[in-house]
Amino acid sequence: MGNRIYNILFHTHTVSGIVISVALYVIFFTGSFSFFRDEIANWQRGHEVSQEDAIPGSVDQYLKDLSENYNLRGRDVELRHYFNERNISVSLSASKDSLATEKDKVGAFFYMDTEDKTTSDYRGSYHLGEFLYRLHFLDQIPYPYGRYLAGLVAFFFLFAIITGILVHWDKIVSNFYTFRPWAKLKTVWTDAHTALGVIGFPFQFVYAVTGAFFLLKGILILPIVMGLYDGDQNKLYEDLEYNHPIYAYQNEKLERPIPIDNLVDEVKEDWPDFRLTEAHIFNYGDTNMHVSISGHLGYGSKFSGAGYRIYKIGDGSLVEEKVPMTNNSYLDGVKNIMFRLHFGDYAGYGLRVISFILGLISCFVILSGILIWLVARDKKNIPEKRRKFNHQVANIYMAICLTMYPVTALEFIIVKFAQHVDMAFLYRTYFPIWLVATLFFVFKKNISFTNKWTLISGGILALLIPITNGLVSGNWLWTAYRNGQEQILLVDLLWLVLGMVTLWIAFFKLKTKQTEFVPSKS
Repeated sequence: MGNRIYNILFHTHTVSGIVISVALYVIFFTGSFSFFRDEIANWQRGHEVSQEDAIPGSVDQYLKDLSENYNLRGRDVELRHYFNERNISVSLSASKDSLATEKDKVGAFFYMDTEDKTTSDYRGSYHLGEFLYRLHFLDQIPYPYGRYLAGLVAFFFLFAIITGILVHWDKIVSNFYTFRPWAKLKTVWTDAHTALGVIGFPFQFVYAVTGAFFLLKGILILPIVMGLYDGDQNKLYEDLEYNHPIYAYQNEKLERPIPIDNLVDEVKEDWPDFRLTEAHIFNYGDTNMHVSISGHLGYGSKFSGAGYRIYKIGDGSLVEEKVPMTNNSYLDGVKNIMFRLHFGDYAGYGLRVISFILGLISCFVILSGILIWLVARDKKNIPEKRRKFNHQVANIYMAICLTMYPVTALEFIIVKFAQHVDMAFLYRTYFPIWLVATLFFVFKKNISFTNKWTLISGGILALLIPITNGLVSGNWLWTAYRNGQEQILLVDLLWLVLGMVTLWIAFFKLKTKQTEFVPSKS
């Protein structure tokens, strides 16, 4: 590789990396915990949920429970179980019945607890797992700007990792095995940045591509919508099979019973290992009532095994189906594989734990990149004013990033003591604490101090999380293990191990040599 090309790639890698570093760190740090979004939700609520990831219980019973508070006649009713928690989402369209009351002409959306049948809206059902999951793609910023920003960060991250690999390509094997902890500080960070960056490259590449795909697809498909669909976005969604079919409302009452459970059992019998994730009822109680039963096969049976059946209730006929074992199109494969690769949920806890570790390694790669950038610009031939500015930038970056660890650990403790947790509560606690902690370390103006005490405070708080859970809920580690509460046990063990590792690093591996980051006087 010539010097000119090398310099172009090197500066592209450096500039793209430092510009997106803070947002990228937030995405990877919260993304690591998002692998356990559902486990965190169940840990917070003290629930243990089956790992089948399907609508539990009887669909007919849910409809009966809903009918006590809502007149379902003429409505489209959708029951969906997307995340592995006790809640299912319920969507009710406005009634199409010509004799419907004004109350029935209003739609509704809420969550229903499948065990105690309590309901809540989205804000009321918000939990810490959902908060971290949403922060993972900056969704707390008003829609859609936060998602577009996260998508752009993922896109530029793709540039950063590709240029980084190309820069190190000629010596990628030798550099991978090189680590010189006794050398000068920049060499230490460079060795760690290179080795861990190479280890995490496949993981980071997958998440850069899939993240950009999910978050920027609204922008990317705009030319297609305008050029091929004459601006009709719904037509595109129909071709992509995101929209349900439409069945006309006949305004004639259906006299026969509506046995949804029998149809679900029939589907499960024909398709072994089928998991029901959505039941969509069209024109409830009408002669043209249809039911769509959708779901997927277990990932042990087929990696991309989505399928559905649509029945007409009036005569029990099968109107349409997609057989998950044989009838998946190329489109199904692309959509499902992109989701599965990004969520990492197709190979059990083992893959998610590995993904969690690789996510935290990626966080370290980002931080080491900031420190390399700072040390490279802390030289005597650089004007003192610019060196101080560079140090201020790095100091702010490190304070924002590193404080996420103790603040997140503290939030896990807070939600266990809180009487009621919703969206407003999490916003009022997490962000102000993060801001105060960040400002404290920014004004301290000592990156070594920030690094050490965020690790120590975060490690101590991490060890307190399983203790807090035991005191508040009685779910001690040994109790959760004895009762088979895998999800609660997993969250406590993650924090226990994370706390011990970070305290070990803080007390035995951090060197006072980090004070070199403060610009020296010329």
